[in-house]
Amino acid sequence: MIKAIIFDYGNIISSVDNSRFFKELSRASGKSGAGPDQLTGNSPDELRKYETGLITSDRFFERLVGQGGLDLGKEAFIALFTGRFTPIAETRKLIRKLKTGYKLGLLSNTNEWDYEYEIKQCDVFGLFDAVTVSFKVGAMKPDRRIYLDALNKLGTRADEAVYIDDISEYAEAACALGIRGFHYTSHEGLVRYLRSLNCLPDQL
Repeated sequence: MIKAIIFDYGNIISSVDNSRFFKELSRASGKSGAGPDQLTGNSPDELRKYETGLITSDRFFERLVGQGGLDLGKEAFIALFTGRFTPIAETRKLIRKLKTGYKLGLLSNTNEWDYEYEIKQCDVFGLFDAVTVSFKVGAMKPDRRIYLDALNKLGTRADEAVYIDDISEYAEAACALGIRGFHYTSHEGLVRYLRSLNCLPDQL
């Protein structure tokens, strides 16, 4: 019996467009046409450290601005960095429907800025019974510790939970723990899957 439904955030509850960040960053920093490497240096490595809680927000900002030689204040940088998101209305409507019958969890690889300026400001954030974010746990998906943290907070067994993620590797890691992991590729596919588990009526 399904008792809890756990959602990833990026590209599930809000879409994420990193290219928008780099485009706006190049404009704001006066480096029009510069690519990600020219703008922020080794940003993937720094972002991973940031999302695992290994470096602070200030340190992340200092490293990216220093590596990219950017003339941009912190508040302006934060606005650009956290402006990569666009709400996905269909998922948010679905979350409201599911709240009446299930515990809801949020499980995301994320960082302090995205959490404070985007995720916590999301209109359905208050509906989640448990929130697990990588920078606080100190582990990122597909590390099993982050899934176990979510289950523990929800007070449910693995076989009582569904986990929804747009990255197949992360859904598969949930399955390896006994969670019903679902690889999200479309809203329609998610609705069909939840109906197959009797989590939704035939008509929303």
